[in-house]
Amino acid sequence: MIGLLRGILIYKKAPDLMLDVNGVGYEMQASMTTFSDLPELQQETTLFTHFIVREDAQTLYAFSQVNERLLFRSLLHVNGVGPKMALAIVSTMGLNDFSNYIRNDNIIALTKIPGVGKKTAERLIIEMRDRVDKLAPEQASDHIGTDSGNAAVKPAMSQRAKEEEATTALLALGYRPAQASKMVSGVINQADSIEDIIRLALKSSLK
Repeated sequence: MIGLLRGILIYKKAPDLMLDVNGVGYEMQASMTTFSDLPELQQETTLFTHFIVREDAQTLYAFSQVNERLLFRSLLHVNGVGPKMALAIVSTMGLNDFSNYIRNDNIIALTKIPGVGKKTAERLIIEMRDRVDKLAPEQASDHIGTDSGNAAVKPAMSQRAKEEEATTALLALGYRPAQASKMVSGVINQADSIEDIIRLALKSSLK
């Protein structure tokens, strides 16, 4: 099992990234919170990982916070929840909000996650009710930092380019094209970075 990787970030376009670890490029899919924590390209970073092997694919999932990985792993044990849905849940609401929705039986909030219908939301509440309090709250501060001492200047992007990249990231999480476009257009003027635009768009989806 590959549980942690430290290397140079050489590619990032949500939700995909690549880390150069001693000359070997590891392709990963990351939560949106993790993307907000990433340094600029060519900088070193360390990520918690979860490796999934299937007949048609081998995929690494990356997290900057250990609690995000714990939530991701716990969600995979819920009947009907696969990696894509688990990553969407982690990206959309994180551990604290998700735990509150589970404790409060908030089906409406859960069904706003792409791919989660009423039956899946009910299953999440039933199966995760006893688990959310066991997701190592004492480890909430275990957050992998980045070496940004020599951070490069981020090249300027047009608003259109930012909007397209943010929309593509939401599509990868399972949002429908019209829905993703509407979410991004509603917050595009509220943030400068793509990561912040995505984060605000995801928050807006829960309102």
